[in-house]
Amino acid sequence: MLPQLTFMHKLIITVLVLFSVHLVFSQSYTVNSPAGTISVSISNTSTLTYQVNYKGKSVIKSSQLAFKLTKPEATLANFEITKVDSLVHDDTWTPVWGEMNKIRNHYKELSLTLADKSQSGITLKVGFRVFDDGIGFRYEFPSQTNKYIIVGDELTQFSLADDHKTFWIPGDYDTNEYLYNTTRLSEIDAVTAANKEPDIAVKSVIGPDAVQTPLLMKTADGLYINIHEAALINYPAMHLNLDKPTLTFQSHLVPDAIGNKAYLENPSRTPWRTIIISDNATEVLASKIILNLNEPTSYTTTDWIKPQKFVGMWWEMHVGKATWELSSGKHGANTANIKHYIDFASQHKFDGVLVEGWNVGWEDWFGNWKEDVFDFVTAYPDYDLKELTAYSKQKGVQLIMHHETSGSAFNYERWMDKAFQLMNTYNMSTVKTGYVGKIIPRGEHHDSQWMINHYQRVAEKAAAYKIMVASHESVRPTGLHRTFPNWMASEAARGSEFNNAPALGITPEHTTILPFTRLMGGPMDFTPGLFCFKLNQFEPTRTTEVRTTLAKQLALYVTIYSPLQMVADLPENYEKHTDALQFIIDVPVDWADTRILEAEPGDYLTIARKAKNKNDWYLGAITDENSRVLNLSFDFLDAGKKYEAIIYRDGEQAHWKTKPEAYVIEKKSVNKKTKLKINLAAGGGCAISIREVK
Repeated sequence: MLPQLTFMHKLIITVLVLFSVHLVFSQSYTVNSPAGTISVSISNTSTLTYQVNYKGKSVIKSSQLAFKLTKPEATLANFEITKVDSLVHDDTWTPVWGEMNKIRNHYKELSLTLADKSQSGITLKVGFRVFDDGIGFRYEFPSQTNKYIIVGDELTQFSLADDHKTFWIPGDYDTNEYLYNTTRLSEIDAVTAANKEPDIAVKSVIGPDAVQTPLLMKTADGLYINIHEAALINYPAMHLNLDKPTLTFQSHLVPDAIGNKAYLENPSRTPWRTIIISDNATEVLASKIILNLNEPTSYTTTDWIKPQKFVGMWWEMHVGKATWELSSGKHGANTANIKHYIDFASQHKFDGVLVEGWNVGWEDWFGNWKEDVFDFVTAYPDYDLKELTAYSKQKGVQLIMHHETSGSAFNYERWMDKAFQLMNTYNMSTVKTGYVGKIIPRGEHHDSQWMINHYQRVAEKAAAYKIMVASHESVRPTGLHRTFPNWMASEAARGSEFNNAPALGITPEHTTILPFTRLMGGPMDFTPGLFCFKLNQFEPTRTTEVRTTLAKQLALYVTIYSPLQMVADLPENYEKHTDALQFIIDVPVDWADTRILEAEPGDYLTIARKAKNKNDWYLGAITDENSRVLNLSFDFLDAGKKYEAIIYRDGEQAHWKTKPEAYVIEKKSVNKKTKLKINLAAGGGCAISIREVK
């Protein structure tokens, strides 16, 4: 016999039942971040919506979560919530390489199972992970009757609370190599901005109100908001279309040749949509949300994946000293020239030499869009691969392969096995891939689902041959270097080669914006280290120039992270400044810890990083076109220890335009209590190596 219920028992049961009924009828839920900094509220009334608050302030107003399918034909906007799951997760993991030894992954998760109320029969899940510095959410299609679906559009919205200051580049299916614009949301004009960029070869601008992610905004009261995505797998890249009257972004997926966005076989899931939020710019840069939302690697061994610094004759072609093609009469990738680079790399203990233009096909590679311009195994007759392999081995240096696909990704896939086998034969473990031009198969775009899958196929195929990859002209990263740690870097933005662009080039502020935008998703092969600033060294009529000081070029090795870091200039230019070259020789490319000391997008940035397996620190500070004083505290150092700092700073007369080569090198004893004032010139910077004194 059951015991008789007391009045209090009955009251408690009644309250619980009423509470449950309230949840069922209202279908409204709130999940807070572990420390309560961020809250996400999901409501399911006429449509499914979410909103985000940070410390009580509205960041994302009520915004829809919806889909449009073309197979089955349906708009998924009206749902019934059939199941709710939640959990708290907190662990720490170790990257194969990166900016720190340990990364904490701490969030609260809410997952909703949704039944479409139309006649489609589709079941959908939406999962939110809420961290103290932002959120991630994604859609999942579980196993169901509709095994195959075609996505016509993803209708995710991000409704902003005000007309924020925004750092943006035009939405474009094929390139992300734009300068950043800084305007209010309401002032975005992507078509006009793109038309000002004559140096970009392939453009597929979406429209006047379309922008790319990562997108950074700053509110009037000093809140930073970054919108991007994580774990972009088997799905097109997400751009954003702005509805200016409501200040609402809606996701815009890159289409295929016939206008469809994605082909999915269930169970399937989308990438995570990420929103990083903080009232401190340094915390935005320190966020590890995007990495945490990616899956751990499934590689059984990773000891073959090695961060490295390398030189190459790539810059020779950009400044007119040499060419990629043999027929010009000044072919750069010849055996004698590459031996010169091997000698230079060996002398300064750099790991490798990148060789571009080594293979037959460069005479007819650009503009014709042929499918089989390159076979990736046939060298020009003046390039002796066997001899150079033996020479580089003798010198303790590896050759680095270059595979320019000329946009013919389909052809590259046909040749990958043979190309990677050739690399194994000649002891090459790193490849730089390129995708200049219109993508073949025709009708696909650089950021379409087909190409997203292609980049993954390259990474996985390369891993089978124990080869590391740096990709150029590819989609911007979304943290997949956690899952595929041999896909170590990408270009995917306006890099250092644009210093030689006749039109806009690279402005001094560009490198202070990149960390808040492009680099949020992963390392960039920016190719820093230029020591010659007027680029008429070999062609006197050239007017292009590098808009930084020499000290800033050193600092970029710290502020723009890559585990594959190029030493980009010519050996003869380094030989004029061997004392400054020493910082590039010393600075690591793999780190135990990273501290963002100060930052403001578009203005300045200071980062300190600790070398892996050492007690040495390296610091980089950069500024925009304005000179400023760096007030530097060394409080990141260990207490009770003494250090020697070698400071590479701008000279008194330094200026990016008039005297970029002016620099000073000085040594100082420092400790945790040391504070210094250092002048940064216009377009300038400062680099510091800090070593413990035993």
